[in-house]
Amino acid sequence: MIYGRGSFDQLDEIIAPHRKADASMVFLVDHYFEDKPLLGRLPIRGNDKVFAADVTYEPKTTYVDELANYLKDQYGVVSGIIGIGGGSTMDLAKAISLMMTNPGSSADYQGWDLVKNPGVYKAGIPTLSGTGAEVSRTTVLTGPTKKLGMNSDYTPFDQIVLDPQLTANAPGNQRFYTGMDCYIHCIESLEGTYLNAFSKSYGEKALQLCREVFLNKEEWDDESDDQLMMASYAGGMSIAYSQVGVAHAVSYGLSYLLGTKHGVGNCIVMNQIEEFYPEGVAEFKRMVDKNKVEIPAGITRGLTDEQFDTMINVSLGMKPLWENALGKNWEKIMTREKLRSLYEKL
Repeated sequence: MIYGRGSFDQLDEIIAPHRKADASMVFLVDHYFEDKPLLGRLPIRGNDKVFAADVTYEPKTTYVDELANYLKDQYGVVSGIIGIGGGSTMDLAKAISLMMTNPGSSADYQGWDLVKNPGVYKAGIPTLSGTGAEVSRTTVLTGPTKKLGMNSDYTPFDQIVLDPQLTANAPGNQRFYTGMDCYIHCIESLEGTYLNAFSKSYGEKALQLCREVFLNKEEWDDESDDQLMMASYAGGMSIAYSQVGVAHAVSYGLSYLLGTKHGVGNCIVMNQIEEFYPEGVAEFKRMVDKNKVEIPAGITRGLTDEQFDTMINVSLGMKPLWENALGKNWEKIMTREKLRSLYEKL
C-alpha cells in the first residue's frame, strides 16, 4: 500500500517489477475518465492496453467473462490488471485478474473460497472513497441467479495506491452515497456477532472519520478527501475479519432485481431499519439532513409477488451477513414474511 497526495505519479515505478517481457499491462479505467486528464498520466509502455470500464451498471459475471476471454484470446498472457475508479471498477479488475488463471465462468466462483488459483498481478487505485473495495477479499458480481462476491484469499489486490487528489472533484451526491457505504460497514461490523479486536479497532477509527467529515465539518475541503479515503480503507479492513449486516443483505436484493447502485441501495435500506440499528440509523438520518441529500423512496411500489420473491431469495442467500447481524438463529428472526414487509417499506 502507498498513500499520499500525488502518489499516483509513482505508478510507473510501482508496476515496473511486475512487467513480463512483452506482455501487456492492462489499465482498466472507469469510463467517467474517458475525456479527463487522468488518462494522460497513465504510465503506458510497449504493448500496454487501456480499457474503459463500463460501470453504468454494477459488474455482471457476463461482463467479467467477456473482458477476460477477450484478453486471453487477444494477448494470451498479460503482466497485470490495474483498476482505476470507484468500487465497481476495482471489483471488475479483481474479477478479471482471477479469471485470467481460473477456468470456466466467474459465476462458478460466486461464494466463499471457491477460487483455486491466484490471479495475475493486480493493483487498485480508488477515485471514490467509501466502498472499501481497495482492501476487501471479495469482488461483488451480479450473476445469472444471484448477486454475490468471489470471496477468497486470492481476491485482494497485490498493491493499492491511495491518492486523495484523485477523489477531489467527485460529484457531491455520489461522494455521499459511497461514503455512506463506509459508514454502514462500520455500524454493521461494530454491532455484529462476528466482532473481534481486529475489526473493532479499524471500525471505530473509520466511524470516527465518517462522523468528522459528514457531521462535524461545515465545508468539504482537501482534508475531507484525506479523511474519507482513510475511513474507506479502515472500514474495508474492519469487515475483512468480520462481516456486514442487514442493510447490505437487503440491498443486494434491490441491486439484483432493480439494478440499484450499491451505495444508494444501502441508504434506501438504512433509512428503514431502526429495529436493528436504532442509534446508527438515527445518526445516518442526521448525516442525510446535514448534507442535504434526498434518499429515494417507493422504489418497490408496484412490484409483483414473483419480483418480491426474487429479492427475498437473493437476500436470504447472504447467510454470513444475516448470521453476523442476528446470530446463529437468524432464520427464526428474519422470516420470508418479515423480509417481504421490509422490502415493501422501501
